[in-house]
Amino acid sequence: MRCFLALSLILFASPSAVAQKLSQPSVFGNHMVLQADGPVPFWGTAEPGTRVELHGGWWAGVVSTTAGVDGSWSLELPETKAGGPYEIEIQNEQALLVYEDVLVGEVWVCGGQSNMEWTLGPGVGPGIANWEEELAGANFPQIRFFDVPHSVSGVPLADAGGEWKVTTPGNAGRFSAVGYLFGRNLHHELKTPVGLLGCNWGGTVAEAWTSRETLEAFGEFGAGLAQIDAITGENQNAEARFAAEQQAWWDGLKGKDPGSGAAEWFAVQPKDAGPWQDATLPGPWESGPLGDFDGIVWYRRTMELNESWVGQDLRMSLGAIDDYDTTWVNGVQVGAMHEPGNWQAPRVYIVPGELVKERTLTIAVRVLDTGGGGGFVGPPERLSIEPISVAGQARRLDGVWMMRQGPGIGNIGQPPSRPRMNPNMPTALHNGMLRSIIPFGIRGAIWYQGESNRTRAYQYRRLFPAMIADWRSLWGRGDFPFYFVQIAPFNYGNDQGQAAALREAQTLAMRVPNTGMAVTMDIGDPRDIHPKNKQDVADRLARWALAQTYSKGGVDFCGPILAGFRAEKGGMRLWFSHAENGLASSNGKPLSHFTVAGEDRIFHPAIAVVEEVEGRWTLRVSSEAVSGPLAVRYAWGAADEPNLIDGTGLPAPSFRTDSWPAWPGGPVR
Repeated sequence: MRCFLALSLILFASPSAVAQKLSQPSVFGNHMVLQADGPVPFWGTAEPGTRVELHGGWWAGVVSTTAGVDGSWSLELPETKAGGPYEIEIQNEQALLVYEDVLVGEVWVCGGQSNMEWTLGPGVGPGIANWEEELAGANFPQIRFFDVPHSVSGVPLADAGGEWKVTTPGNAGRFSAVGYLFGRNLHHELKTPVGLLGCNWGGTVAEAWTSRETLEAFGEFGAGLAQIDAITGENQNAEARFAAEQQAWWDGLKGKDPGSGAAEWFAVQPKDAGPWQDATLPGPWESGPLGDFDGIVWYRRTMELNESWVGQDLRMSLGAIDDYDTTWVNGVQVGAMHEPGNWQAPRVYIVPGELVKERTLTIAVRVLDTGGGGGFVGPPERLSIEPISVAGQARRLDGVWMMRQGPGIGNIGQPPSRPRMNPNMPTALHNGMLRSIIPFGIRGAIWYQGESNRTRAYQYRRLFPAMIADWRSLWGRGDFPFYFVQIAPFNYGNDQGQAAALREAQTLAMRVPNTGMAVTMDIGDPRDIHPKNKQDVADRLARWALAQTYSKGGVDFCGPILAGFRAEKGGMRLWFSHAENGLASSNGKPLSHFTVAGEDRIFHPAIAVVEEVEGRWTLRVSSEAVSGPLAVRYAWGAADEPNLIDGTGLPAPSFRTDSWPAWPGGPVR
């Protein structure tokens, strides 16, 4: 875009006036690829009321419109077949923009988190498998890439920046590997220009890529949306509303955490007796039995005070607590740290003398860790209690306390934080990045995300389809193709079935019209959440597009998908869609990672055998440990690397036949 403004400067003198009077978002520029076989939207801003004309390109004559009272203008160029290069001129009374080397072809959005952002060469990550060879061969003048820069916003941005790049060995290493390889496959098969719109950010959640209008219908994102309001100042009452949302979240723990609710673990006499266990404070959770647990843990200690302390105001120091704490003395809350980012801040609370009615003092602390380290993390000498009025009588509080584990973070969700924009806030990336390329003409979207929503798999069942519908509605191009990647096997450490449940949610999303899923059960790395084999990922996405979007015959695009099951004497019979070419093992070994359960819902390792029954390929799954099987699960471990494929080598996703909780203590399906 800089070159166009420079041209306008030569012709019309004032660069500031030009920028105000005629402009377009950065997604329009030299080397761009426009979508073939449909109307081509163009939009921008100009002096209100002025006529905006488009010349050149593939059409005859002039296409024009008039800028509205707010300066905005939009129009559609007539559709055309793939081709180019073209030159397009846009002008009004004040300025001229010229776009050169414009191609028409197939345009796809490449969205998601880090596995989509992972670059072909070293950059975001150390480079994919065989990146040196891939980069050396990345010389495709008709493949162009546009990366939307990372940006967060509480309101839709008209332009987030960016610049179109032609694929060369010198710059392809900075492209999304999955996006580039997907585009290369399409270019090879279709012999047409390909444009790739990279719109991704590592570690991000699906709700960050979704609009306010869609999220408001969910209800559970109200706290995050209130934060957005408070930051952007959209509502004069936003700060007060956010404070109310924050208070409501903490009050809401009464219904999610037994200790905060009916059991009253903060009371002098809790309403249930146990079980509590000894814990030595201070000490991070990671060094003890809690391991990498994220969620609520309660601590209690009862102590005898000096007689002279009775009726006195006391100063209680607890040191630093990671991340949040709420502290009670004799059943009354005396302090709390509910603001984020204070995991290193020492806690010092005043205990009013009216609570110190006798020598016995009961302290209860509810600690909430939302991720990473957790627990009492200050030095031992920071834990103490003393009367304010008398110096030199401090008593140490480090040592043995009682501890009891509450619910995990997946069951209570993240608490509201003070207004501060971050990429995982609801709508933040939808507003800050995605909206700046809508409604640029596209054929469809590919998506690789889900790891960051893993602990909320049941919510993802609704959220992910809603996000797809949201994008389609805003683009206004109907139910455009939306192909996505199922998260790969990875050892999350504390996973009890959440990863499999997230994969299940992704499989269920295939019910959304014109979608498809690339399964990665056989090409992941349980030790690396960013598997380096991005070639097969891209190939499987491209198979969906070639077969379903471009109607290429003879392309096998989907592995076996569970279609039905029934209990038989001593076993379970399973049958599948997309199994016309047969069922097999990918490594020649017996089919692996099958389990079966009966009425007791205890799953045992099982044997799966391929059998042709009633003209279709099926599996019979059985275990000598289960005489009356009722349910089968396949690859339900987070890091399982199973081997069920169809006859052409495409893998099956993890699946189950039951509707029981997906993990111990999890919600019912």
